[in-house]
Amino acid sequence: MMFKSPRPTLSAVSIVLIALALTAPDLLAQEAKGGQESLLQRWVLAGGQTMIFIGAAVVAYIALTVYNSLALSKTKFNPEDLKMTLLDHMANCRVRSAIELAATHPSYLGRLVAYSFPNIDATQPETLGRDMVEDAMADFTINENRKTMTWINYISVIGQTAPMLGLMGTVIGMVSAFATLKTAGTPDPAVLAGDISVALLTTLWGLITAVPCILTFYILKNRFQSMVADCVHTTEELLNAAVATVNADTLYAKIPEGIAE
Repeated sequence: MMFKSPRPTLSAVSIVLIALALTAPDLLAQEAKGGQESLLQRWVLAGGQTMIFIGAAVVAYIALTVYNSLALSKTKFNPEDLKMTLLDHMANCRVRSAIELAATHPSYLGRLVAYSFPNIDATQPETLGRDMVEDAMADFTINENRKTMTWINYISVIGQTAPMLGLMGTVIGMVSAFATLKTAGTPDPAVLAGDISVALLTTLWGLITAVPCILTFYILKNRFQSMVADCVHTTEELLNAAVATVNADTLYAKIPEGIAE
């Protein structure tokens, strides 16, 4: 039996980010009344060449946020239809059927079950080799989580790099301002204002980029960890269902007379 996960929808954060990315250039390029410079020129282009690198960081942040938001969907981790079907197999001790079904499903739960359940040991009816299964689960999560966290960690890297880019633009602007003071006895205030504008704008955009990056990183990280925990918990429920079925007669035999109804 093959399962097809429904196409995941963009999260609210991703939709907002895409909308801003598509509409921001048009909004910034609108000319102010009276022939003044555009918002794009005043708030972005005036920051100098360093703004190119900060702009690239913003684009990378948006792309990574959209990618991770799509990847961290419930259908790709712990789909309900797969969970219920596997639970039915394990409750009836159809371990091989559960493994075969899980192996055909691309979700995190499917791959976790397919990797760990072959370690079930029928010669240990009381536990079904729980220790070996849990060791396999731990091994799978360590290797698999590292791959997913790599893409989430890139958002953190951008959040840490953006302020450094802003600082670099600040230094460039201040160096240019002092160079102007050195070459001109009475420098034009407009020239100095331009150099100082470069310094402040790059710092501003570096911080504007860093703050949402840090917030997004922790939101996605916590979301990923929560989904992994749900998958592990579901896998333990599946194993417990099989153990309970195998030991049902023994369990009832241990209940004192008059307790069970």
